[in-house]
Amino acid sequence: MASLSPAPSPNRTRFAALDVFRGLTIFLMILVNTSGPGAEAFPILVHARWIGFTAADLVFPTFLFVMGNAMAFALARPIPTAPYLLRLLRRSAIIFALGVLMYWFPFFRMGEHGASWIPFSETRIPGVLQRLALCYLAAGLLVRGLRPRALVVACAALLVGYWFLLVHFGLPGEAFSKTGNAGTLLDNALLPPAHLYRKDHGFDPEGLLGTLPATVNVLAGYLASLAVLRHKANVRRALAPMVATGVALVVAGLAWAPWFPIAKKLWTGSFVLLTTGCDLVLLAALIWLYECRKVEWGKRFFLVLGRNPLAIYLFSEIFVVALNLVRVPGYGGLYDWIGIAGFQALWPGAVGALLCALAYTLVCWALGWLLDRRGLILKV
Repeated sequence: MASLSPAPSPNRTRFAALDVFRGLTIFLMILVNTSGPGAEAFPILVHARWIGFTAADLVFPTFLFVMGNAMAFALARPIPTAPYLLRLLRRSAIIFALGVLMYWFPFFRMGEHGASWIPFSETRIPGVLQRLALCYLAAGLLVRGLRPRALVVACAALLVGYWFLLVHFGLPGEAFSKTGNAGTLLDNALLPPAHLYRKDHGFDPEGLLGTLPATVNVLAGYLASLAVLRHKANVRRALAPMVATGVALVVAGLAWAPWFPIAKKLWTGSFVLLTTGCDLVLLAALIWLYECRKVEWGKRFFLVLGRNPLAIYLFSEIFVVALNLVRVPGYGGLYDWIGIAGFQALWPGAVGALLCALAYTLVCWALGWLLDRRGLILKV
């Protein structure tokens, strides 16, 4: 079961830069997901429609990357196989279930004759937390059985294998299309349309097959943290190789793109290489700032988010839905009213949409601050 538990002992090995990185990721994820209504957001904060890349597209793979970071620290101490597998399965199942319940919320709808329950048959099953859960499970099994060099080979096999499946098992000429790719065909064979994402004509951006390449983002984060732990006595030594590897992966992703287009929604191999490369460079920069230079600016703010990412993410997704359950005539829901009558009136256009999203993100940060002040962390 998920529970709010006291924070781990400060004596455990921790790198503030990793918590800051996780907190920065949560901050950007909420900012992107809750853009204020009434105007289009800045293009950089909107996911690419299909082929292409924006800053918003970096957020989800970074969340997977930092999950791998945490996994390396959690496995720093030996754990017997049976308890390890039991904990891995339990955590994966709970995270998956939380994701499904989040999409099912608020569990009822209002109609002419009052409230009625939303049947589970209309609830989306794939999703963000569900992909996190499946990638966590797959990565956890791989890191348990393979050494670091073998993990690199496994990453390459997952990316090339995913490319092979898309090219050879999609509809003819539609390997990289929304409705004709192998992942969409698999999702529609396994699940009825009501259990899938409903805004893309049967395509689900968090479909099952995409778990394969997305697991590489987790494994990359795990390997990056292994390098940090290996040089924990002098972490500066890990930075140059980390940056060099990151730049090489970015170049490799761009080079692969003509044959395997960069597409977040399809989670292509070129997208994985590009995002992993960016994450390695960003992580190295944060380690240099917060571990080597001992910079304090922004540290406390992002630590609040980074220490309780699951609780804050769940709150951010559920609370905005709850706000819009309160109907405001002429506007829709309460959040819509706040965004349009408030922020759009104050500053019309993309700036108003950004200010609204920023205000909501700070509300979510306030929850994190309250939990952190009491030393509580949502554990699964």
